[in-house]
Amino acid sequence: MFAEEYQSRMSGKGGKSQPAPAARALRQQFLHGMSHAACTVSVVTTDGVAGRHGVTVSAMVSVSADTPQPTLLVCIHHLSPVVSALLENGVFCVNVLRDDQAHISDNFAGRSSARGAAKFDCATWTTQLTGAPRVVDSLVAFDCRVTASERVGSHFVVFGSVQDIFVAGTGAPLIYANRAYGVPRRFRQRRSPRGGAAAGALAIGCYEVFAPYIVPALVARLTKLHPAIDLTVVESDQDHLIASLRRSDTEIALLYDFGLSADLRVEHLAELIPYVLLAEGHPLAAASSIALEDLMQESLVLLDVEPSREYFFSLFRDRGLEPQIGYRLRSLEMVRGFVGHGLGYSLLATKPANNMTYDGRALVARPLTGAVKNSRLVLVTLKGRSMSAMALEFAEHCRALFGINHAHPDGHGKAPPAQYAPGGAQS
Repeated sequence: MFAEEYQSRMSGKGGKSQPAPAARALRQQFLHGMSHAACTVSVVTTDGVAGRHGVTVSAMVSVSADTPQPTLLVCIHHLSPVVSALLENGVFCVNVLRDDQAHISDNFAGRSSARGAAKFDCATWTTQLTGAPRVVDSLVAFDCRVTASERVGSHFVVFGSVQDIFVAGTGAPLIYANRAYGVPRRFRQRRSPRGGAAAGALAIGCYEVFAPYIVPALVARLTKLHPAIDLTVVESDQDHLIASLRRSDTEIALLYDFGLSADLRVEHLAELIPYVLLAEGHPLAAASSIALEDLMQESLVLLDVEPSREYFFSLFRDRGLEPQIGYRLRSLEMVRGFVGHGLGYSLLATKPANNMTYDGRALVARPLTGAVKNSRLVLVTLKGRSMSAMALEFAEHCRALFGINHAHPDGHGKAPPAQYAPGGAQS
């Protein structure tokens, strides 16, 4: 429980006498027992005359939906500077985090080096009716005004009337139990008693940036051989897909090889070579290749999705450069559209077959000058979990699509050196 951790850090402050041994034992039993009660993880934020503050909490519950406006409560340790600011501001937002947002929780729980306003750098923020900060892509957010508060022991219980609600509609909650993060797992799995997926059923995941250029061909192959297959396709960001593998929502996924932990089985499929994307007629388009140094006076149209964002930044860092970011966009086709209209250049690794934007503007792709760090497209499953027959067949279709004849015994396929470009390549 986050409250327990905060209280432990604050122990010894306040000058109060220690409880008797019997009371201490009961307290420890209570904390131990409550650690087994799974809770959603939320970041409570506030802004106003007392400034912008936030704290991670696991104690957030509904009080009633039948008050004039729905009511909820949160519990915040009395020594946290957030509680006094929240009460003075009179507003707060409860940001219920997704299963891939543990880093936000850690920031606001004091587990990172970030302090003060720097804690907010870990996410993108917006506001709703009260002006309290809301994580743009939280699972759910409740925008509240303070209606009452009461000090109970070490904590303030703060009641809020809900003014506005944001619901993402997709994703799963980050939960905290047994003093560790977790993800929910459905009771009903697509699994037979032998441990494999149900016959004729398969759930696959693919990173949203390159999914449109890979998945259709793979699904076409699979459904041609198995017309009655019960196929689920999930295209999302990489953290969501990894979480879906861990809770068995998907069985196999196509991802980049960045930030993959030891509990995942990884097979390399293809090298993806980064390139510069320019509008046709751009002065640099006449060159056969382009150095990053030549782009420093240009605006970068950034594909602002992890892990793509961090990968592209790393190419600049490796040369001691810092790009001028003109636009941050989450859609590959939107990036291509902005570049096509002369609003800047972009660095990309996924290369669609067509060199035209959606609205008919011509694009030019040029390789980077000199040696650069390539990204890799990989096939990922969960270690220790046997693959169903349908997942094994899907993996074979992936190898065939990328020209790999077999997987190595250690699970890593021999990837072709050239970049894979579905349907062809851009000029």
